[in-house]
Formats: sequence, C-alpha cells, structure tokens
Amino acid sequence: MKSGLIKLAILEFKLFTRNFLSMFFLLVFPSLMLLLFGGIYGNEPELIFGGYGSVDVSVPAYAGIIVSVTGLMSLPLEVCEYREKKILKRFQATPLSPAYVIISQVSVNLLMTIAGMLLLFLTGTIVFNMRFMGSLLPVIAVFLLSMLSVFSMGFLIAGFAPNMRAATAIANLVFFPMLFLTGATIPIELMPELMQNIARFLPVTHVVKAMKAVWLGESISSVYSSLLVLAGVMLVCFFLSLRFFRWE
Repeated sequence: MKSGLIKLAILEFKLFTRNFLSMFFLLVFPSLMLLLFGGIYGNEPELIFGGYGSVDVSVPAYAGIIVSVTGLMSLPLEVCEYREKKILKRFQATPLSPAYVIISQVSVNLLMTIAGMLLLFLTGTIVFNMRFMGSLLPVIAVFLLSMLSVFSMGFLIAGFAPNMRAATAIANLVFFPMLFLTGATIPIELMPELMQNIARFLPVTHVVKAMKAVWLGESISSVYSSLLVLAGVMLVCFFLSLRFFRWE
C-alpha cells in the first residue's frame, strides 16, 4: 500500500507539472510581480511600509497568491475532475483506497506551494537584497497554518460543487477577490479605508497579515487574532468537507 501511494504521488506530481496555468501562477507569476514592482519602486525603506522596503513586505504578502493558487484553484478542480470522470469510484475496485488520491493530491500541492515560496524568497534575496528579520520557526508555522486553512476552503469547494463547471465558477468567484482585495498583490496599505474594511472578512487577508508580521520580526503572539481566524476557517471547512464530500 505504501509503495502504491508513493507511485500515485509521483504520478500526480508529473500531472501537476504539465498543467501550464498552475505552474505559471504558482512559480512564475509571483516572481514576475516582484520583479515588476521591485523594479519600479526599489527596496528603499518607506514610511508607508513601516520603514521597510516594498520588496521586504511584498515577499511575505505574495504568500497569499501562492497558497491561493494551489488551495483554491488547483486542488479543488483536480478533485472535482477525478470525481466527474469516475476516477475516485474506480479506485474503490482496486486495493488502493480512493482516499489515497486525496492524500497524494494534498502532498503534491503542499510540496509545490513550498517550492513556489522558496523561489519567491530566492528572487527577492538575489535581485533586491531583501531583508528577512523574522525567525524561521514562526514563519514556517504560520505558512503551514495558512496552507491548511486555504486548502480546507478548496476541499469545501470540491465537496459542494456538483461538477467541474460549477467548481470552476465557484473557485474563480472565491479566488479573484482573495487575490486582489487582501493585500496579496496590491499592498493593503495603499487601499482606501472601505476596501481595507472589506478585506478583513477575507481569510487570505489574515494569511498576508500574519506572514508579514512574523517575516518582519514581530512575535507570533502579535497576530493571534489572524491565526485564530485561519484556524477557525480550517476547522469549519474541513468539518463541512468531511460532512458533504462525495466520492461519486
């Protein structure tokens, strides 16, 4: 069973790397954004960013893009496609449980999310001499919680969507507000107050807020409210996913 799961994960990894859109928005798009805005604004300290440079605050903020691509677009659409094509049902007739498909999907998406963040970090460090003032352990802890929270939303989409068309529509409806209204692309400090108030109700806003805080050296306790929101979203969405998920 273990060897079967490993082979399945390797297959899922190969399929993921052949998906041009996922690979582009996960690995290329965040770095392109960083190169573009870093090239325009540089990385000199700015008062609006609390004395940090635009690149210093953009790299942890772009973590919101990376986890959203895998958690809200790649993961739910792949699971829905497998269900619609009856792949999950067929696995019930094999020694491998259909749950192995889900495990391999999560594993590959987790791995690729980490790879996307590492590539972004290298781009910021090599090109713009980005400053990292945080401690590694809190940053990893916040990033993992962020991934699990957003992935749980993806599973909820996969659980409720009756087919691929509906899943794509729901995923787009959730993904694009998360992308543009949360500070994941445009710094939230530059948004009007009304937009900032709306953004507080979007989970990825709390991903961005928590990542920026621990990245810039603040204690993890300083963003406990955002961490509680992410943990609550994770628990509620995973519970509802388990309650309503259909294998066929």
